[in-house]
Amino acid sequence: MAPGDLQEVLAVLKPGGTPPPTDLLVGLGAADDAAVYRLAPDLAIVETVDFFPPVVDDPWTWGAVAAVNAMSDVYAMGGEVLFALAVAGFPREMSKTIVSDVFRGGRDKVAEAGGVIAGGHTVVDAEPKYGLCVTGRVHPDRILVKGGLRPGDRVFLSKPLGTGVITTAAKNSVASPDVLAGAVTSMLRLNRVAAEVACEAGARGATDVTGFGLLGHAGEMVKASRAGLAIAASRLPLLPGVRALAEAGQWSGGMKRNRRWVESAFGADLQIDPAVPGYLASLLTESETSGGLLFSVTPERGERVIDAFRRRGEECWEIGSVLTEPVIRVKA
Repeated sequence: MAPGDLQEVLAVLKPGGTPPPTDLLVGLGAADDAAVYRLAPDLAIVETVDFFPPVVDDPWTWGAVAAVNAMSDVYAMGGEVLFALAVAGFPREMSKTIVSDVFRGGRDKVAEAGGVIAGGHTVVDAEPKYGLCVTGRVHPDRILVKGGLRPGDRVFLSKPLGTGVITTAAKNSVASPDVLAGAVTSMLRLNRVAAEVACEAGARGATDVTGFGLLGHAGEMVKASRAGLAIAASRLPLLPGVRALAEAGQWSGGMKRNRRWVESAFGADLQIDPAVPGYLASLLTESETSGGLLFSVTPERGERVIDAFRRRGEECWEIGSVLTEPVIRVKA
């Protein structure tokens, strides 16, 4: 679902006259990546769920990518993973070996995150689906939220864009093996390092870039923060091979839905420089699978972010800054 459709159907779940419990620190009141419930002054539980159909043919890789994608919401809140429950649906005739490989992929990535698969629920479904309900923990005073952008902050992205284009092209048999392998490597990378660095640098605003695309998730941050974003298109990291596939029209079904929401939600406050190439403007709203963290830190702590990523052997890109007015400006 596009962000606007999701907000519409979830409206019935928001409390009417009864206020939510005071220990529910993050719930349905404002769009965010996970729920957070305080158990003690120094401990809160982070809870999220995510699942989807296969994005690649290999069953282990599908299970692993789905697990990384689900756990990313815990990292987007500044938390660490504790355990997860598997949520799955498979056709009755599907090979048990394939199903086992899917579960094994999820298990391996949860173990890499320091957690464990503790149970789950599986049903028979004509279209296979797999994901996780993830439980994490975070200090109540150090939660990252979409509404944490502050004017003047520097904005960072921890993974390149393009997984949606490449996996769509792979389904259409037009993505080369090396290009698909690059996307898989990115999708399999946990956002744990990104969350650790963001928290160490004092970030308050963060989200992960997934199904709503970069501008869809950035737009939610702008709405929640009442502050704007200036994004430099030339600084955006792209996966190898994605430009050619994008120019060839290998878009997922979510790209146009995401674009319609952003354009409707912001109107004239969405300003994309005409000099931005067409393929790149469309890529801004393309759905991503297991994308990176988008977060901001104060100007004086920006260099600390890049250095911290390098020390941990990962990359990160500074892509823009936070504005005072709640607009989205994309310059060439």
